Amino acid sequence: MVERQIQLTKRPLSSKLLRNIQEKAIEILLFLAACSSVATTIAILGILVYESIAFFREVSIIDFLTDTQWSPLFDDAHYGILPLLSGTLVTTAVALSVAVPLGTIAAIYLSEFAPFRFREFIKPCLELLAGIPTVVYGYFALLFVTPLLQNFLWDLPGFNMLSAGIVMGIMIIPYVSSVSEDAMRSVPVQLREGSYAMGATRLQTALKVIFPAAISGITAAYILGISRAVGETMIVAIAAGLQPTLTWNPMNEAATITAYIVSVSLGDLPHGSLEYQTIFAAGLTLVLMTLVFNIFGYFLSRHFREKY
Repeated sequence: MVERQIQLTKRPLSSKLLRNIQEKAIEILLFLAACSSVATTIAILGILVYESIAFFREVSIIDFLTDTQWSPLFDDAHYGILPLLSGTLVTTAVALSVAVPLGTIAAIYLSEFAPFRFREFIKPCLELLAGIPTVVYGYFALLFVTPLLQNFLWDLPGFNMLSAGIVMGIMIIPYVSSVSEDAMRSVPVQLREGSYAMGATRLQTALKVIFPAAISGITAAYILGISRAVGETMIVAIAAGLQPTLTWNPMNEAATITAYIVSVSLGDLPHGSLEYQTIFAAGLTLVLMTLVFNIFGYFLSRHFREKY
């Protein structure tokens, strides 16, 4: 009888011990997964910085930031990042002028006005835009959007930043609308009910109550769109041309940082040469740009965030 009681008391203890071991193992596995992403990021940054230091030993940082020409593969080599920087910023600005208003309007409609069945149908369809390969978008910009724009803009060349930026904006719309719609739907329902109780319409509630309350998440959606636009490669490589020209006119052809990297990273450059190291210097510039946008978005969201 005594042995039977001992067995009954031991069984729950062993089961509890086994459960604790399983939870601890899962916790360690999740910790390692989180650390792997951080370690990968640190390794990428380390490679960029290491190779860029070797580049800046040969090229002055002042020349890199102020020279208006970028021709590292020519005999008369120039290493000014400004032409690539202007191309990246112009295409990003055009893309955001399309993606931010359309994505925000789509998010407001899906969150506050669309019927449930329609929202469940249209949202996956909208997100399909993000799954289309970017090379398809590039040829869509080159073969459809550019000829369409040339019907109105007669001086528009075949390669230009305008059509590339517009198509980039179409591609980014799902990123902005989906994240913004999730942020708006996470706003407490008491705020909606309070607004309706005060006599506000659905549009007034959406614009003056829900949108400000979700501004933190919406800002994150905008930052995600900016990062996606800055890092886009294939669309600008196909539709914007690969001519590094310092211009702020979106109707001109130009090259972006990512387009330059993909155009020269074909294995023809000798490893360790100065031309090879320009890839890492341009890549480090791109990372710093994205970091600045993320920091700016972080402080912007903190400034306008409202706690409930």
